[in-house]
Amino acid sequence: MIATCGPAALPLAHTLVQKRAEPLLLFVEGAAGEGKSHLLQEVADLADAAEKTCLWWRCGTGGGPSPEDEHRRTPALWLVEDVHRADEDELRRLRRVLEVLEPGSAAAVTYRPEELPVPALPLGGPPMTYPSRMTVLRYRLAPWNEERVRQAAVQALGEDWTPEALRRLYERTGGVPRVVVDLLAALRERRPAFTGTAAEVEAAGTPARLAELVLSRTYALSPADRPVVWAAAVLGRPAGRDELIAVSGLGAVRGNTALLRALEGAALAELGEDRYGFAVPLEAPAVRASLPGPVRQDLHGRAAGVLSRGQPVAWDAVAGHRRAAGDSRRWLQAVEKAAESAAAASRHQHAVRLLEQTLATPGLPPQARARLAPLLARSAVTGLRSDQTVEVLTQIVRDSSLPSSVRGELRLDLGLMLGNQTGQYAEGWQALEIAAAELREVRPDLAARAMAALSSPYWPGDSVEVHRGWLCDALDAADASGDDATRTAVLANRVTLATHCAEPDAWELVKELPRETTDPACARQAARGLCNAADAAVWLGLHERAEDLLAEGRDLSARSGAPYIEHNALGAQLLQAWWTGQWPGLAKRCEDFVATTADMPGIASDAYIVRGLLALAQGDWGEAASWLSQRGTSGTESLPVPLAATAAGALIRLALARQELEAAAEQARAAWAVVAGKGVWSWAAELAPWAVEALTRAGESATAHAMVQDFARGLDRGDAPAARAALTWSRAVLAETGAPAREGRDGLLRAAELYREAAAAYARLPRPYAQALAAEGAARCVLAAHTEAGPGPVAEGADMSAPAGTESSRTSVLSAVTELESCAQRFTGLGAVWDAARTRTLLRTRQPAKKGRPPGRPSHADELSPREAEVAQLAASGLTNREIAATLHLSPRTVEQHIARAMRKTGALSRRGLASRPGGGSSDSERPFVRQGQPSRHGEEELGS
Repeated sequence: MIATCGPAALPLAHTLVQKRAEPLLLFVEGAAGEGKSHLLQEVADLADAAEKTCLWWRCGTGGGPSPEDEHRRTPALWLVEDVHRADEDELRRLRRVLEVLEPGSAAAVTYRPEELPVPALPLGGPPMTYPSRMTVLRYRLAPWNEERVRQAAVQALGEDWTPEALRRLYERTGGVPRVVVDLLAALRERRPAFTGTAAEVEAAGTPARLAELVLSRTYALSPADRPVVWAAAVLGRPAGRDELIAVSGLGAVRGNTALLRALEGAALAELGEDRYGFAVPLEAPAVRASLPGPVRQDLHGRAAGVLSRGQPVAWDAVAGHRRAAGDSRRWLQAVEKAAESAAAASRHQHAVRLLEQTLATPGLPPQARARLAPLLARSAVTGLRSDQTVEVLTQIVRDSSLPSSVRGELRLDLGLMLGNQTGQYAEGWQALEIAAAELREVRPDLAARAMAALSSPYWPGDSVEVHRGWLCDALDAADASGDDATRTAVLANRVTLATHCAEPDAWELVKELPRETTDPACARQAARGLCNAADAAVWLGLHERAEDLLAEGRDLSARSGAPYIEHNALGAQLLQAWWTGQWPGLAKRCEDFVATTADMPGIASDAYIVRGLLALAQGDWGEAASWLSQRGTSGTESLPVPLAATAAGALIRLALARQELEAAAEQARAAWAVVAGKGVWSWAAELAPWAVEALTRAGESATAHAMVQDFARGLDRGDAPAARAALTWSRAVLAETGAPAREGRDGLLRAAELYREAAAAYARLPRPYAQALAAEGAARCVLAAHTEAGPGPVAEGADMSAPAGTESSRTSVLSAVTELESCAQRFTGLGAVWDAARTRTLLRTRQPAKKGRPPGRPSHADELSPREAEVAQLAASGLTNREIAATLHLSPRTVEQHIARAMRKTGALSRRGLASRPGGGSSDSERPFVRQGQPSRHGEEELGS
């Protein structure tokens, strides 16, 4: 049961029942369904609770009070319902009662203002003779606002509503409580079950109660007056008097009379200055459905004629009326004008929806398809993805009757959509190659666009030299076209290639993009160039420059109406936040972005990758693998090359952590082949260190050396600071894990120095997570070089209190320990649970024992020990016992015992429950960050797993 009177009316109910010395008369007005009866029932319930005498008077039903009640002189609460239905005799009786209300009495009188015999006089005339001490109030019930409608919708049908569905529910019901409740009831009973979409709300129709009300009011009018109501139903929106009369087909005098009578009978309502229509929008379809077909067609025809004479012309509405009138030829003309108008106003998604619906119409003439399909393609490329658009264009380009220039134009836009919005790169590349050939002679401007698209280095497959070849062809074709928008489009692609390849003149080219152009087509292409340059700056590690370009590109995208470009910039912002350490709330931002762009893999991929990287750092390895593989929506081989390389680097790191060396090496070889084949070496930054480690640990040091040499040659002298830091890191990995055994300590110290150089380079960018990882590597190598154990992992409990060698060695060890402690704190601050736990484990195995500590293990009673806290938090984050053991250098059996003790001490019922249980043993500054309530990788994992 949903309450139909809002909280604002409840104080009135309390006012009516409270004790008072003077009589109170409250007039409550509200349209049908706004909650008058519900309010009176609330008052009656409160009166019963207060043991106050309550007398009901339901007007027009013969259910009024008895003569004794009418003449009673003791305090009472009168509830008078629907006074608009009272006849003259009943009004006289009611007036007599209200005029002599005793002190302590109160009355609430409800009515529909639109149905009063005399407007604004609920008790008729002449004026009432109110007692001098009576308080007289008037209260107007109002429809629910949008938030109240949302609350009712969630209460009735749960949370699974799209924002558009909730908006349509509010708009169609006008917020009238009774209508909202009835429509929600209809949606609850629909089969198949309601899924929360706007289309389902649209299809629900008019609730029976509302339809009966509006039809009874309409057909209470004389036949001569009804056409003005029919006209309002056909127009389906508030309209001016002259417009309504023109559509009705009545003359000016007769139409004006009909409108007055419709207003008097509440069939129509006055909705603003010279605006008339239905009080509830859902009334219009009920009246429209009641009309005979020929009458309805004539009304639609007149509506189209009236609207086509307006300024500006509402071509969308004209098209709808032409089609409903059966005028197919002029319908298609109006659709074309509506689409052109929407595109000119940068409302591309609107144009796409209109054209998709039109082109999907069976039996559409070929000439119409040839005119409308290019409009659809142009808007679809600029807007967001639509599966239906791809299907429609795929069918149309197969039509051999289309002129080759039209087919080539459609194939160009289809290729762009396949590559950019749907991530079908191979199919998109093939379509663009064919389009370039089809258009080269007949439309050099469009041929230049196809060639420029083929110059984009993001596409998997061909090398950067192939893209440079296409760019040269595009520049020649653009010059031959003489078209500014085409030249700007090719310049945007030239900027994209130059910035990602870190060419010396790249940022000078960015300055050539026409930011102040007044041509919307040029502005969209300039916005694309800015956003692509910003994306390149993010990958290169030029984060300050990226921030400025992202702001500029997003602003120009929004102003020029290019949502696809704007969403690309939003994806780049997620990468920027990841690398610069802006992690709070980032996981939620990624998940929200995926939900918004889930049907656009090319855009959503940034969010998938960042979310996977976060999960890996936080120790949720199962989630990490799922996000990095795009949750099965597409394979990493179909990702843009930089994202594929980044995902591969993370997956290699995950395999190394799990000691799956052969799998890690195999993935490293495959991913490196893709990057090397492309030749954009700045994109190897997130892959190279992990690929080198995988190959050296698998015994393929020669291959790892060749990788590093290729990486260095590929970077040459380009301005790619992130890649140069990664190159130094990769050399450090070679020195640490790939050096010949005879180099031993010298190799480790050289590796430590390289790690420090890498950490300093990352600090300058800044990239705090990579900086901490590199600093951890430096400390690890120093400790390995200056302890008796030498390089390699050390078993827990080994005595590292006496480092080998001189006082200098001891100083180095202490310095490395301090650096590790700093790394652990930085990892914890970022939220990198896994890294923080691993670093603290290294500290325990390598740092000198504290003096003065009594022998044996410290007692922690019912609090968690530091080790138990680490194990518990890694278990809560999703790692299995075996994975925790590998991270902390423990045996799986020891991990199992730690988890059992942690669950006993905290009272947790599952591994997941350990995330939110208070623990002990480590200070807040030492305790790794854990996301609250995050499910484990295997759900409620058994202790022995």
